[in-house]
Amino acid sequence: MESRQILILAAFIIVFELAGSVGSFFTAPSIPTWYAALEKPFFNPPNWLFAPVWTTLFAIMGISAFMIFREGLDKDPVRIALAVFGVQMIFNVLWSVLFFGFRNPGAAFAEILVLWTMIASCIWLFWRIDRRAALLLVPYIAWVTFAAILNYSIWILNV
Repeated sequence: MESRQILILAAFIIVFELAGSVGSFFTAPSIPTWYAALEKPFFNPPNWLFAPVWTTLFAIMGISAFMIFREGLDKDPVRIALAVFGVQMIFNVLWSVLFFGFRNPGAAFAEILVLWTMIASCIWLFWRIDRRAALLLVPYIAWVTFAAILNYSIWILNV
């Protein structure tokens, strides 16, 4: 890969990591206070696990989006796939706002179902362009599936 492509890849990864930072802006203050006081299911992971998982997932999302981008913005399927991917990133950040910022697990659960659907749509759109880019999103949808189950459980346990 030429140096220009490496710089573009790095930019993609940085943009996605920054999006994750926006979500953590709402998350971090609630962890030691509101979130700590919630009743959680037996399968709730330790708090320290979330940051490395999300950091890794955001980097993988950046790589995946870059792989689609380099197929050419002059192609309609590429533009559509990246637009849908951008919208799903908004939903990704919105979940943190709803769950941690507004402290509303019920609304966050409804929203994470939309997010999951958006991720599945991205996988389908990416698959039609570059199957490797689509497969890179499988850990992301798997984690969001787990997060949805965890979100639902926390909501039910704390109603």
